Amino acid sequence: MKRLLMSLALSLSLTLTPALAAGTLTVDGRTVDADATVRNNTTYVSLRAVTQALQPDALILWTGDRASAEGDNFTLTAQPGALYLEVNGRALYIPQGVLLENGRTLVPVRVLAEALGADVDWNSATGEVTVTSGDGTILTEYDVYDPDALYWLSRIISAESRGEPLTGKVGVGNVILNRVDHREFPNTIYGVIFDDRWGGQFEPVRNGTVYHDPTQESVTAAKLVLEGADVVGDSLYFLAPSLTNNHWIMSNRDYVATIGAHWFYR
Repeated sequence: MKRLLMSLALSLSLTLTPALAAGTLTVDGRTVDADATVRNNTTYVSLRAVTQALQPDALILWTGDRASAEGDNFTLTAQPGALYLEVNGRALYIPQGVLLENGRTLVPVRVLAEALGADVDWNSATGEVTVTSGDGTILTEYDVYDPDALYWLSRIISAESRGEPLTGKVGVGNVILNRVDHREFPNTIYGVIFDDRWGGQFEPVRNGTVYHDPTQESVTAAKLVLEGADVVGDSLYFLAPSLTNNHWIMSNRDYVATIGAHWFYR
């Protein structure tokens, strides 16, 4: 029920967000009619139109509940309402979600270009968006994610936030990476998770659930975090106040955000 309500809220927010006309879109020097529209300063374009312009031989279909595109070196899917698109095992974050309007699947032009190995330039004076093909290389998950980092990050996310929304899972992953970059914590994901100071940092390490197989959504959240998705800024701590009697963090750290059951602090 929680996920259904979140999905309805996302759909409503996307419907109510004003759409503005975007400037001309060109792909490799050719003007493309891609139904470009601007949502909250993000240029959305037709997945089909831009993919066909960049990859003329790609097969583009509607399969089940999502759009898909397949070429010689890539497979891409985008589900309306989802907060990411997938390409070659990667997950690329779309904060405002994939849109479906007038039968067309719309995604941010920068995210689609990143997925297909292209570059994007925006002319602030004219509003023109220019997409340029790369060298033909389209990255896969094996090119982007360190296997050890993905393994442990997905497991701590799953153990700490099973049942939380995707953004809550991303927030937990953000805290782990923020600690890796902070001088007061170990400088690896494994080191942060298994930091044993003060009796250990994370309950799933103490009770062993960190070793359980992660949910698929937790794996996706870990990928999004490793791709740079950020929902809680510089937070270094999180807790679920209703599930613990230890509220030290709430009294000693600055509040950042609440996502699902978790409260995040810096």
